[in-house]
Amino acid sequence: MPEDLPGILKRLEGDVNLIQGLSAELCARIKEPLTLMEVCGTHTHAISKTGIRRALAGKVRLLSGPGCPVCVTADAEIDRFIALSQMPDVAVTTFGDMLYVPGTRSSLAEQRDAGADIRIVYSPLDALGMAEKEPQKEFCFLGVGFETTAPAILATVAEAKRRGINNFSICAAFKLIPPALRMIAAHPDLAIQGFILPGHVSAVIGSEPYRFLVDEFKKPCVITGFGGTDILQALVMIADQIEKREPRLEIQYKRVVTPKGNPAALGLMEKMCTVEDQLWRGLGVIPESALKLTDEWKDFDVEHKFSLPPVEHKERFDTNGCRCGDVLLGKIIPPDCPLFAETCTPSNPLGPCMVSSEGACAAYYKYER
Repeated sequence: MPEDLPGILKRLEGDVNLIQGLSAELCARIKEPLTLMEVCGTHTHAISKTGIRRALAGKVRLLSGPGCPVCVTADAEIDRFIALSQMPDVAVTTFGDMLYVPGTRSSLAEQRDAGADIRIVYSPLDALGMAEKEPQKEFCFLGVGFETTAPAILATVAEAKRRGINNFSICAAFKLIPPALRMIAAHPDLAIQGFILPGHVSAVIGSEPYRFLVDEFKKPCVITGFGGTDILQALVMIADQIEKREPRLEIQYKRVVTPKGNPAALGLMEKMCTVEDQLWRGLGVIPESALKLTDEWKDFDVEHKFSLPPVEHKERFDTNGCRCGDVLLGKIIPPDCPLFAETCTPSNPLGPCMVSSEGACAAYYKYER
């Protein structure tokens, strides 16, 4: 039987008390204020929702990193998606949070309102099914995501080839987290003392790809889960490393993450993709931070099928005063942006960090005002 309401409330009260108790214990232990970065957008929302950020105020400054794939998709890429949607007999399929991310002049939502065939799907397999049912149209899936998302989309491409569905292709916009962390760790203006590493990505790639953060940059790192107690345990582990001056790469999320990751998922990425430089919104061009389809799979590659020009590797800084780029880099927190909660809100988002459900601005707006 479903848990009754008193039981739910009692359990929630217990969770809140546990989080408050662990937060107080951690604050008492920390002698000097710490500046840490949580990389994953899901962590950002969990930290805000559970009140951890406020509970640790004055002791731990938690900055949100570039761990939201929608947020770091450059406006030049959005422009390419829009150009794709304007081609005849083309249907663009995408996850819903891509719709409202602004390009240089428009968004996919505006193009859909103007009549473009843009469809929201919950899985790339949904898009493949549409292609099979409507062979007269070309179906293009926007492959936006990190290492977590890439294997499922690549598996769908392999399935399309196996079933001979040739009117299906993907726009490969996969980004890799470790190169972005290297750029942040080496940034001269950021004094981040440790990293809370993403559980989702790490379930695929394992822990070893982050080894450079400890070996080269001497940064304490912990891969953690997404519950409030998971995150607090990770913070305790990082504080312990800093206190002992022994930076390590640790896994708190051992129930999901292993050092070597998921061999099947890694095998798909290695077999079907090459690594290239990529433009990240707010961060610029990061070397070897993108996955693109190899020539063997070019018949399912939007760039090849429609002869799209490559993304121009040039940063366009927002002219409307939006500071999402600085939020993604950890230079500021969302309330430091002059547009936050004023002209930029979830109902009128001016930047991707407010658009995406994983964006830092959306988290702060919902939970920390």
